[in-house]
Amino acid sequence: MSSNSHEKKRILTGDRPTGKLHLGHYVGSLKNRLRLQKEYDCHFIIADLHTLTTKPDKPSILELRDNIRETVLDYLAIGIDPEISTIYLQSAVPVVYEMNLIFEMLISLNRIAGLPSLKEMARNAHIDPESVPFGLIGYPVLQTADILMSKAHLVPVGKDNEAHIELSRDIARRFNQYYGEVFPLPEVLLSDVPTLVGIDNKGKMSKSLGNAIYLSDDSKTVEKKVKSMYTDPNRVRADMPGTVEGNPVFSYHDIFNTNKNEVEDLKARYREGKVGDVEVKEKLSLAINEFLDPIRERRNYFSQEKGLVEEVLYLGTKKMEEFANATLKEMRSAMGLYGAWNKIQRIAKERREREVKT
Repeated sequence: MSSNSHEKKRILTGDRPTGKLHLGHYVGSLKNRLRLQKEYDCHFIIADLHTLTTKPDKPSILELRDNIRETVLDYLAIGIDPEISTIYLQSAVPVVYEMNLIFEMLISLNRIAGLPSLKEMARNAHIDPESVPFGLIGYPVLQTADILMSKAHLVPVGKDNEAHIELSRDIARRFNQYYGEVFPLPEVLLSDVPTLVGIDNKGKMSKSLGNAIYLSDDSKTVEKKVKSMYTDPNRVRADMPGTVEGNPVFSYHDIFNTNKNEVEDLKARYREGKVGDVEVKEKLSLAINEFLDPIRERRNYFSQEKGLVEEVLYLGTKKMEEFANATLKEMRSAMGLYGAWNKIQRIAKERREREVKT
């Protein structure tokens, strides 16, 4: 981390290590992280505790080791620099457990239950609505502990997490009102493309829905996935006028195809029925692979550096642990939690000393 990092405002964001990251992650958050890592003091969390909210079974936990490594490799591959950013493992920073417990006292169940994202997470995890784990309901509070532990000023997230950050602001605001100004109120930073539709056009791109193009996919896999993409369902022949608006193939062209003249030409011919889906998709495959080529190259390099991922996580976690301990000390001091224990220790010590003298 740079020597003047204490002068910068802080960012906290990260990912659940449930598998490799995809294009939706990139446009929704990773792009902003990359852009801002030199301007802010960035804390990037590998949120392994959050995976337990939907997958607490032992086989899933055993998969975490590989998934953690894959997530860090994706970070390094897109250009996240561990020399200036802190990449850390959530479960290895014990402070977050204590902060989570305290923050649970500052928010109502009704406030949390009103978040629509929790229902979506339960549905995607195939959890019975009548059997939602307490941990999943409390997910946003643990997320708040992550954010406030870093005393983050800015949180780059996807649109689906915007309401969670507002809840974090509510908890920070209430803590400050009760105990004094300790936490900044975190602000949301949304991407220019807050959500990316999946290749099947059935909701956002998601690992659990199997409609994703991964940052680590090879060129042939990208071509195959693009060929399968949903287009205009009413266009059954290439000579029929087609609809560009709401068509995922053109949405992806707008984001990933840097040749804007080509994109506008394809749109015009598509509307006129003068180009087929095959050509449109072939050019999209080329554009996406051109975007992914340097990412794949860096990923391959870092994956062959034995112990590199582990060293990055170890050093980042130790830095975060030091920062978190300072935050907790300030927090407990503001609350007066040290007072009772300090008094108990003092009186007990005095008693022992008297007994020694007698």
